[in-house]
Amino acid sequence: MAHRRNGRPNGRLNGRPDGRPSELGAFLRARRDAVTPEDAGLAAGADRRVRGLRREEVALLAGVSTDYYRRLEQGREEHPSVQVLNALARALRMDAPATAYLIGLVHPAPHAKIREPNRTVSAGMHLILEQGLHVPALIVDPGLNILAMNPYATVLYDGFGQTDNLAHMVFLDPAGRDFYVDWDEVATQVVGNLRAGLTTFPDDRRITDVVDEISGCSAVFASLWDTYTVRPRTSEDKTFRHPELGVLHLHYESMEVADAPDQRLFVYCPYQDSTQIPAVPDRDSRATSSALS
Repeated sequence: MAHRRNGRPNGRLNGRPDGRPSELGAFLRARRDAVTPEDAGLAAGADRRVRGLRREEVALLAGVSTDYYRRLEQGREEHPSVQVLNALARALRMDAPATAYLIGLVHPAPHAKIREPNRTVSAGMHLILEQGLHVPALIVDPGLNILAMNPYATVLYDGFGQTDNLAHMVFLDPAGRDFYVDWDEVATQVVGNLRAGLTTFPDDRRITDVVDEISGCSAVFASLWDTYTVRPRTSEDKTFRHPELGVLHLHYESMEVADAPDQRLFVYCPYQDSTQIPAVPDRDSRATSSALS
């Protein structure tokens, strides 16, 4: 398994004088491998032997010399300008989250500092979870550690042995592959979520500790982490297979907690298709299951 530093699988060591791997170089290599010549508007050629783009092709598309780009990948040049990074992002067909991650590796935003972990959920947020939301809702930190959840979320995740971390539940809990109908897609999303968290919270132990732990137990996770997928949580549709009620189709929204920017509120809402989840006994005594609408 690849050596890790700060929870980031980084593959082989490169040419840095101190022998440490370059996160910038590893990210650029991974993204270069993922872009085909057709994606970049180039002719592939019949004798092509490399996966993705060649270094000289990236350099040409970005308007830099091949030698300069090679030094970036090898860790011998680690201070490119924002202008150069934006050009590389365009050449490598990066979306906005991946571009922000690339720039943050070299030029962290002023607020992107290691901060004291905030594991305390405010009384107001507890009130919203317990009294204001009658659908599954939970609060997580940048490492996808679950800090609080309401009774509806507890019932939704009833089939899991532990509900302390969403990434653990996907990759390490035996129930994960059955519960998440689109497990492969969810796995990619979770890894992308953790990677995106490093844009705002670089080297945050809440993220890197989770990455280290799961990488040591799941080869699938380690392989996905090495793809450098960056995917922040926003909104999307989810399909779950509940042990009591079968397949559930829910819409998911993620929102930053205003007074705790390192916490996010996740809310799952059903569509108007009579999607059922088990009732919460102390909130709904009408039946053993209730429709969320």
